[in-house]
Amino acid sequence: MSQHPIVIVGAHGGVGEELARLLADQGHPLILTSTDADNLKDLSSDTVKTLSLEIGSDHLSDQLDKLNEACGDGVSGLVYAVGSIDLKPLKAAKAQDFLDSYELNVVGFVQILKTLEAKLKSSNASVVGFSTVASSRGFANHSIIASAKGALEGLCLSLAAEWAPKVRFNAVALSLTDTPLASRLLSSDAMKTAIEKSHPMARIGTPSDAASAAEFLLSPKASWITAEILHVDGGRSAIAGK
Repeated sequence: MSQHPIVIVGAHGGVGEELARLLADQGHPLILTSTDADNLKDLSSDTVKTLSLEIGSDHLSDQLDKLNEACGDGVSGLVYAVGSIDLKPLKAAKAQDFLDSYELNVVGFVQILKTLEAKLKSSNASVVGFSTVASSRGFANHSIIASAKGALEGLCLSLAAEWAPKVRFNAVALSLTDTPLASRLLSSDAMKTAIEKSHPMARIGTPSDAASAAEFLLSPKASWITAEILHVDGGRSAIAGK
């Protein structure tokens, strides 16, 4: 186990929180961020530090300085578990919708990577981002999020080449996962059943599915894996639903 912490950006609710609990139970030192650190109170411990970090905030520069200081002399892993689900037809989408999604899903990731670059490289770190099945398989009304997450995948592939062999970059591409972010899409039994049937595995993804994949990519077991987009999507990207 590395003495250097793993940083999880977006550790409140859903996948980030599930991963934080999984890694904390294994004894990993962690640094967790949320838009409001108070959301992480129940995760804080002697080995788990919590910080406020809000992408796009006027105070982001100061928040990044605090994150950098908290990381000490190295970071063994970085997980960017930040995302959005902005679904609408193109005719209803504004240019600002695309810009906001790109800032949240890509620019924020870049700012954190630039802040922690030296510490990631010194620790031979693993970096994991989260994408969507919609970036590789077309779905109506997904142009905003699919384009932003497609850019995130491109960022991971590019930096896997640029920062090799010091840092590994991979992304986990999810289909719909039962998190607070997706609650509106799963609000009715009929809608949930229809979405389940669209997956070959006939169920909705869970935060544990996604967290387990990220845990593997962070671990020494994945030390020869980089520049991969791992689809954790119930087969939806490759197999037609029944």
